[in-house]
This record gives sequence, C-alpha cells and structure tokens, in this order.
Amino acid sequence: MSPVTGTTSEKTTAADSAHTAGPVRAPSPTGPAAGAPAGAPPANGRRVASASARIRRTAHRAVRRLPYLLLGAATRSAAIAALLLLWETAPRLGLVDRTFLPPFGDVARAWWELAATGRLADDAQASLVRSFSGFGLAVALAVPLGLLIGWYRPVADLLGPLLEVFRNTAALALLPVFVLLLGIGETSKIALVVYACTWPVLLSTISAVRTVDPTLLKLAKSMDLSAPRLFQKVVLPSAVPVIFTGVRLAGAVSILVLVAAEMIGAKAGLGHLINASQYNFAIPQMYAGIITISAVGVAFNQFLVALEKRLSSWRVPGGG
Repeated sequence: MSPVTGTTSEKTTAADSAHTAGPVRAPSPTGPAAGAPAGAPPANGRRVASASARIRRTAHRAVRRLPYLLLGAATRSAAIAALLLLWETAPRLGLVDRTFLPPFGDVARAWWELAATGRLADDAQASLVRSFSGFGLAVALAVPLGLLIGWYRPVADLLGPLLEVFRNTAALALLPVFVLLLGIGETSKIALVVYACTWPVLLSTISAVRTVDPTLLKLAKSMDLSAPRLFQKVVLPSAVPVIFTGVRLAGAVSILVLVAAEMIGAKAGLGHLINASQYNFAIPQMYAGIITISAVGVAFNQFLVALEKRLSSWRVPGGG
C-alpha cells in the first residue's frame, strides 16, 4: 500500500466515525458560562459573596453606631430618670409629705393593680374613644376651612371677625354651655374636644397657606399651571409642616380638655379615675391616672411626628 492510499483510508474511517457519533452537543446550561475565565467563581457564588459583604458592612456600621445610640438614649432619658429618682427619694427622706406625694414605687404598684383588674384599660379606652373622635372631627373640619380662608380673600373677609370672637373664648369656659345644650353624655364631651381642637389646626392652616414662598408661586404660575394644580402641587406640600404644628398642638389639647370634661358627669375615663381617686383619698391611684395620661399624650405626639415625616418626606433636611 502506498502512502497516499493509506492516508485516504484513514480519512474515510475518521469521517465514518464522526458521522456515526452524531452532532456535537452544546455545553450544559448548568456549566460555567461561555467565555468565563478558567477558575472564576460562578455567578451565583459572586452574588452570595456580594450579599455577605453587604451584610458584614451593615453589621459593622451598626456596631460602630451602637455606642452613639446608647449615649443618645441615655442623654434623652437622663432628665426623666433624675425626676423619678427624686420622686422616689424625697417622700422617703421626709422632704415632702408622703401622704400627698407617695413614692414612685407606691404609684407604680397602684398602676399595676389598676391594670391587673382591668379598670385602667376600661377608663383609658373610654377616654381615647372620646379624644380621638373629637380630634378627628376637628381636623376634618378645620383643615379644609383653613385652606379656604387662607387661599380665598373673600372667605377670609367674611369669616374673619367671627373667628376672632370664638377663638378667644376658652373651651373650658363653654363647658357648662355644652352640658346644658347637649347633656352630660358622650355628645357634649366630644363636642367640647372638637371645639378646643379646631382652633390650633385652623389657625396653623391659615398661616401655612398665607406664608407659602412667593417665589414658588411665581415659578408655578410661569409654567401655566391651573389654579387647582397650583394648589395641589405647590401650596399643599409647602403647607404640610406648618399644618402639622397645629395638629400636634390639637392632639395635646384633645387629651387635656377631655380630662377636665370627664371630671364632670362622667362614669368612666381617665379624668373620672383621677377625680374619684382624689375624693376617695386614693392618692397613688390618682397619680397612676396622671402618669397614664402623660404616656398617652407622648405616644400620640410621636405618632403625629412620624406621620408628618412621612407626608413631608420630599423636604430636604436643613443640615443636608
């Protein structure tokens, strides 16, 4: 056999073998990506490593911030802790008469007894229903009215003198009037809260609309915005912080005025609890009711602060 013949036979055999084996298959999808350098980690591995690195960085930042957070919490609670310490030690050392100002430990014990019997929860629920009902009605009434008075001069000229008369009349001074007209039931108490809460919200809303930045108004008018769009896009967002100042004041007023109203003709509520404890000379229970009112007021104010931050999240912080 010649060299040429042998070569031809080997080529024929190799071609037959390739035809029998069929087409070459592509690499499995689960294998390494085409073109990836040898020894490189898979994509899933890189994502897991990146997520782990982010978690480590977040944990490291949290650990570094922990001392500052603890220091801030200690600073904010130092005054309250000092007050409670003074409250506990002054009656025990004879600096004040413990009959009229019992130690804080006795007050805390009385608070726990009221909570265990369920009386504190019932009184707090009655007060919160009245307070929040009046507060909600006042906000729903005062905000639209304040926007109208602040934005439309004819409405302000018409209602201005009437508002000046009523806003200078104390709510508690009208308590006998509300009782005579509406009775001693729930209606008179809620109506008194509505009246007391309306003025802070109304006045702050009027001020908020009238003090919108004139530059923003001119810029919006130059863009040919219609009056409703101007009011929606410029006036309302700019007025939210000032409006919430009045809303927060109204939240505190709703609780304080209600407590005073509950001391007259009420059968349940924190004001009734304080008044009844005073008459029965249960002084620790009286202070327990006062502490509960303070805690409710602080919690409600924090809720309003969080709501304000959410509604005005578009604003740039002053130090940023």
